[in-house]
Amino acid sequence: MPLSMKILTAQQMRELDRLTVERCGIPYATLMETAGSRVVEAIIERFGTVTGKSVSVYCGKGNNGGDGAVVARLLWMLGAYEVEVFLFGRIEETKGESRANFEAIKKITEQEESLMLPLKRMKFKEISSDTDPIELYAASEFLVDALLGTGVTRAVEGLYTKAITAINESGFYGSASSFTKVVSIDLPSGLSADCLCPIGNHVHPHLTVTFTAPKIATAGFVNGELIIGSIGTPNWLLQEIEGWLYLTEREQIRNWLEDASRAHDAHKNSVGDVLLIAGSRGKTGAAALASESVLRAGAGLVTVATAKSAQSLLVTQTRPEVMTEALAETYDGAIAQEAVEQALRLAEKKTVIAVGPGLSSAEESARAFVRELVELRTAPMVIDADGLNALAPWPEELKGSDELPIIITPHPGEMARLIGKTNADVQADRIGVAREFATKHHVIVVLKGSRSLIAAPDGNVYVNPTGNAGMATAGSGDVLTGLIAGLLAQSPPDWLGRKDALGATIAGVYLHGLAGDLAAAKLGMRSMLASDIIANLSEAILQVGGDAERGEIKRQISKM
Repeated sequence: MPLSMKILTAQQMRELDRLTVERCGIPYATLMETAGSRVVEAIIERFGTVTGKSVSVYCGKGNNGGDGAVVARLLWMLGAYEVEVFLFGRIEETKGESRANFEAIKKITEQEESLMLPLKRMKFKEISSDTDPIELYAASEFLVDALLGTGVTRAVEGLYTKAITAINESGFYGSASSFTKVVSIDLPSGLSADCLCPIGNHVHPHLTVTFTAPKIATAGFVNGELIIGSIGTPNWLLQEIEGWLYLTEREQIRNWLEDASRAHDAHKNSVGDVLLIAGSRGKTGAAALASESVLRAGAGLVTVATAKSAQSLLVTQTRPEVMTEALAETYDGAIAQEAVEQALRLAEKKTVIAVGPGLSSAEESARAFVRELVELRTAPMVIDADGLNALAPWPEELKGSDELPIIITPHPGEMARLIGKTNADVQADRIGVAREFATKHHVIVVLKGSRSLIAAPDGNVYVNPTGNAGMATAGSGDVLTGLIAGLLAQSPPDWLGRKDALGATIAGVYLHGLAGDLAAAKLGMRSMLASDIIANLSEAILQVGGDAERGEIKRQISKM
């Protein structure tokens, strides 16, 4: 699977702007003017005409504020009814291109005042720390957040906190049809560009317009709608910036699905045979969800190997297409260590092995079963849930390989147990934790959560843009395990016969989130179940790869 859109750090973005100026001859002033134009274009595209509308623009003293001044001037030129610019500081404290654009705003204001126009369409205020907070509230139809850019590294305080509060509260006044539309420039003020999670109080915009490439902060959920605008940096220069963090794109998934499309003479054994080792007494639901997900992903066959006493109940819960096998169990109904030999026999001709959902790792015998199974695996393996708990802390000597890849899908708590740290430690540096583990142990890590991450053994990390809070429900992870296993089983091998484990994982996480988004759109997030995600997998796959799949259907029918 080809690399997707790069996500840049704040330092990389500054370097890219410098190279654009030096190597392409585009002045900083032109970059700022173009950035402002992209914001205005996005506002009009998203919300319609600005003619006759009122606008408030909150500007800081840096380049982000300079972008805001450009936006204010362009909206004024396009016929906005009233444009009010709030500069948090004094013009004398601004520099360079920002200073020039604030001077232009001030000049326009002075000219309108000197002409004694009945309606002054441009207003300009310098805001100081002793300004009454009530003066910061706007009743505009549009509010542009140009307070703080990529330089924020700690939680904002003082005057900026007051400004952010005012922006957020202004964004929710009035009726649903008349509330202020909040638009952030580059990234919502108060976020640290290099942190996936908020570090303190920040703007909650309806729309964020970032430039050239996403930043780490804009890969999160707090941007509203995200638009990436080009300001003149050529793509070849962007490619020269060394990167390892990427944002998954729909086109990337579509290409993977097309590459993994079925041949006209496909049969059930040629499109993947998955062994799912899952379930225990009292925990058969997880195995049922994961097995159906394997089939909905398109795999030809799935066999669930489960604890002996769980098999009869599992049969009543699974799809009739699912096969089952009983494994030796412990007194408490978990798979026992002595079942390893039988499990390995079942795995001999399987394309993919998935282990973990509903397995139970409370007993040492069950833990030993998982450890031995992983060490002796004969096919690519997906490990989740109790499969991961059985391996915690992760054995130093246990590593994946290109020939027999290991994909793990922990939530933050499971990740914390694997590395011997706290949940808070993982949440504080999700990207770093996932990346370090993946490279150290040569495994693919899916760190689930708000914007799930896929970390590869080569150090690249992919941020998944799909999914929603409604997916925080029992069984959602089991669906993901089955989906990744099912896609991996169909993955076309390379010239060495190796499966595209990374591509299948990225596609699985994306489609899992998209199916959840489709379910939320129909049912709402509060009432969503994991089975609703499965119910929308087919639609998700058709939405992304539908053209290729429909084309293949037509080609095959035409040959009949």
